Amino acid sequence: MAEVVSTNQFRNGMHIEVDGQTWRIVEFQHVKPGKGGAFVRTRLKALATGSVVDKTFRAGEKFNRIRTETKSMQYLYDAGDDVVFMDEETYDQISIPHADLEDELPFMQPSSSVQVLFVDGKPSGVDLPASVVLEVTDTEPGVKGDTVSNVTKPATLETGAVVQVPLFVNVGDKLKVDPRERRYISRA
Repeated sequence: MAEVVSTNQFRNGMHIEVDGQTWRIVEFQHVKPGKGGAFVRTRLKALATGSVVDKTFRAGEKFNRIRTETKSMQYLYDAGDDVVFMDEETYDQISIPHADLEDELPFMQPSSSVQVLFVDGKPSGVDLPASVVLEVTDTEPGVKGDTVSNVTKPATLETGAVVQVPLFVNVGDKLKVDPRERRYISRA
């Protein structure tokens, strides 16, 4: 018997079955309009084709949850078409298509440990930690006296990711970044 989940149990990265296909929830948002029933807006990624679609479901709608397994693996390198990982216990290497990891790749450093998701025994993506520490390689210098709150500037990190940071951040600073929401958390 497959586990059934309701829309109010959705989480980013969860896999569900919709219309006989396996989909990964990229992001979701509960919406409660002033008039009418609540609904859930989702962005789903098809596991088979890699296509991303926006779907809206009624609140409380139920779906079969697809069981996923995670395994701690080491990110080795990006080979262009594929991204190569190594099992930390058996030293077996696997590769995942580059297109499946375009959102996560800018926050992964070579030889770092990540959780690789397996669906039905096949690797399907990675689950990044809640925060990663990366160094700033390029950003505009902050001007002394520029202390207006909530003003940000773009900063390029050592992996190539670009995030919005406060004005006081300079090149060489190590930052704690949330890779799921692509946002600055704090200095490390």
